[in-house]
Amino acid sequence: MIWKVVDKTLDSIWPMLTIFIVVIVASRIAYLSQHRERIHYYQEFLKLFFIVYILILYGLLTNTEINNNGGMNLVPFTEIFRYEVGSELFIFNVLGNILIFVPFGYFISHFINAKKIWPILFVSLITSTTVEFVQLQIGRSFDIDDIILNTIGAIFGYLLYVGLTAIKRHLPGFLQKDFIYNLICFIIIAAIVFVILNRFGLGFGL
Repeated sequence: MIWKVVDKTLDSIWPMLTIFIVVIVASRIAYLSQHRERIHYYQEFLKLFFIVYILILYGLLTNTEINNNGGMNLVPFTEIFRYEVGSELFIFNVLGNILIFVPFGYFISHFINAKKIWPILFVSLITSTTVEFVQLQIGRSFDIDDIILNTIGAIFGYLLYVGLTAIKRHLPGFLQKDFIYNLICFIIIAAIVFVILNRFGLGFGL
């Protein structure tokens, strides 16, 4: 169910997404070329992925809604405990709100080089509260449970960052080289391009 919503969102925002990616990549290439800076490809990919993620997140949070009754819920856990565990509504409204903010917590942790969890809590609370306020202004609902769930997702993202950072520090020296991470990013990019080409019927028909 969650993947269907993501797929539907991508269908609606892919023109904007394509334009943003082309402009950002072209501008970044021009900047690096002009200033002759050393290029860390995996860092550039992470920045691009973060921008793409934010655009997809915007689409998910403003274009989709289940049980859209408007109004406000300021009582914590009211909506969370309203859904039967394992039901489609539970997966979408509870697990979905957690999962969509896991990348947010990871990216923010990476870009600010987080040493403690408090900055992540602060940024995720501010961001999620802003999202809920905007949703209320466009005729949807403000739900404190969504803020709680989004923040939990960001915490998981922070823990993922901490775990991957710890693993990286204990890897052999040659596995900590930039070319390894660049290679991983190129493989991910190739996989994404392959999926996109097949989605639009331009792939290999596999």
